[in-house]
Amino acid sequence: MKSISRRQVLGAGAALGVGVAGAGSLLTTGTASAAASDSSAAQGGGRQVGEETRSLEELYQAAKAEGGKLVVYAGGDVASQQAGVVAAFKAQFPDIDLTMVVDYSKFHDVRIDNQIATGRLIPDVTHLQTLQDFTRWKQQGRLLHYKPAGFSKVHDAFKDPDGAWVAIAVYAFSFMYNSATLTGKPPQNPEQLVDPRFKGLIASSYPNDDDAVLYLYSLYAQTYGWDWIAKLAEQQMQFGRGTNSPGDALSSGARSIGAGCAGTLVPSSNPVKWIVAKDHPFMAWGQRAAIFKQAAHPAAAKLYLNWQLSAAAQSNSFNGWSVRTDVQPSGGLAPIWTYSNAHIDGFPRFMADRAEAERFRQTFSLYFGEVQGAPSPGWLGLYPGR
Repeated sequence: MKSISRRQVLGAGAALGVGVAGAGSLLTTGTASAAASDSSAAQGGGRQVGEETRSLEELYQAAKAEGGKLVVYAGGDVASQQAGVVAAFKAQFPDIDLTMVVDYSKFHDVRIDNQIATGRLIPDVTHLQTLQDFTRWKQQGRLLHYKPAGFSKVHDAFKDPDGAWVAIAVYAFSFMYNSATLTGKPPQNPEQLVDPRFKGLIASSYPNDDDAVLYLYSLYAQTYGWDWIAKLAEQQMQFGRGTNSPGDALSSGARSIGAGCAGTLVPSSNPVKWIVAKDHPFMAWGQRAAIFKQAAHPAAAKLYLNWQLSAAAQSNSFNGWSVRTDVQPSGGLAPIWTYSNAHIDGFPRFMADRAEAERFRQTFSLYFGEVQGAPSPGWLGLYPGR
């Protein structure tokens, strides 16, 4: 099986199957909040930013006239995770030279800060899971306040009211198993991962390496207790860098269960099943994207955000979920914000409290050991994409 992680290609389709818990049993009674009105004050002298009214073709022509170049820094695990996005964008806009640089969000954000400090900003656009950076960059006046077409249809939790940033994709982390290689009854919820039957069968991305996995494990600790974490640490787990690593371990047959990994509940014949269990925690968030005020190619950056947020692109998300309230999730799923156990509001708070995040990070290091190995994207240096 090709591994699934947070930066999957547009239109790739479902690569993981529906969990045994069943998507329909997971829903809460919550409904999508009303779309925010497009009337909030934005940057500079109280000027209000209206939603983009130009078509993608008009934006394309503007991007070509600007020079036809675009650099995007994307959070992710390996470069190939954005290959489909690049191919789809270039197929629709062949005259735009898109450079996509994939690295861990925790490296991209400080790389961007250093580039700004040294006067050598490379990316026009970035989309990362370090959600707190977008709040900080807005406060510092680094971001262009801009509302792509469809902004008013984005769920309130997934956009800045002033247009400083907008989420372009929903990602979710839980656990999974390979029904073709796992003998006996599979785990029905994460609490069962400590069953002695699964000793030596679990692969996980390091919770002390990736903040989204860290948050997921913090939810496990708060829900099941530290004694449960101690039992999990005795399961002879295989840890790897990159949230693609559990899927890779299942694909190779090295392990049969994966933890701290992305997937989909859209039905599939694939033997790997990504599980979300009713009344048990998983986590989801909107991957935030923004254009920098200092962007060298603002017209191309606007084209990119409008394309990513378009109903067509949102309808082709790999996991079936969209950030837009007017795009029906595929595979019979409900909108991600109706799953109370997805904690979509909890992750931004967690990311904003860096002291709490570090306490969890170092505590999990005591249980599972220090992170080992080189970063899965490689070492990209200070100015990739220039």
